[in-house]
Amino acid sequence: MLTVDFDRIGVGPGTTVIDVGCGAGRHAFEAYRRGADVVAFDQDKPALAEVETMFAAMSAEGQVPAGAAATTVAGDALRLPFPDDSFDCVIASEILEHVPEDERAIAELVRVARPGGSVVVTVPRWLPERVCWLLSDAYHEVEGGHVRIYRGDELRGKLRAAGLRPVAGEHAHALHAPYWWLKCAVGPDNDDNPLVKAYHRLLVWDMMRAPWPTRTAERLLDPVVGKSLAVYSVKDAGAVAGAGGDGGGQGVAGAPD
Repeated sequence: MLTVDFDRIGVGPGTTVIDVGCGAGRHAFEAYRRGADVVAFDQDKPALAEVETMFAAMSAEGQVPAGAAATTVAGDALRLPFPDDSFDCVIASEILEHVPEDERAIAELVRVARPGGSVVVTVPRWLPERVCWLLSDAYHEVEGGHVRIYRGDELRGKLRAAGLRPVAGEHAHALHAPYWWLKCAVGPDNDDNPLVKAYHRLLVWDMMRAPWPTRTAERLLDPVVGKSLAVYSVKDAGAVAGAGGDGGGQGVAGAPD
């Protein structure tokens, strides 16, 4: 399940990509599949070991174009161990809501992006996330849990202040919002609840088969209750000079952030 639209950012052979806070590696795998030179970056070393294994399997099975490269690096998102201007594309999907010093993390994302490169940030969207917080304290009051809920304008403002020019925004995963509301209502760890199990089966079926009824429903519902907000930005001289200004990319018109 991808939150980032790779067609929008033009990832392909020869593109250098870092997936910061890659987790299980879903976005790193897609970039590698498209022929990019990929760094999967995370502080979770056991998770990175599994990502490394999948990279090797993808290569062995011929799932990646010749010349593509992929590696894993463990470290702290507040101190990325890479020189300035290292990557054509920087992805940070669903991590900033976990980071107390989010502006410092954003500054690092910008630093390692090359001028003219893309920085894509995704976070839980305000409305679905707020419902989760209201339904369950256990959902967010855990070690490493969510420390804030972003509004779209707030996130874009922080990106502009760091020297980025937001150019587009979209919402994703509307079908997942009710699933998390249900989990929060019955207890986030109660995976044996019959309704939770049934809804999970629906989501797995949708991801595996991509049938037109659920794909159409999600496309129509994303602007209203999409679980995630994705903001696409460019690092360029104009963005640095105009940091804090009006900029571009106001998200999805007519939809709350």
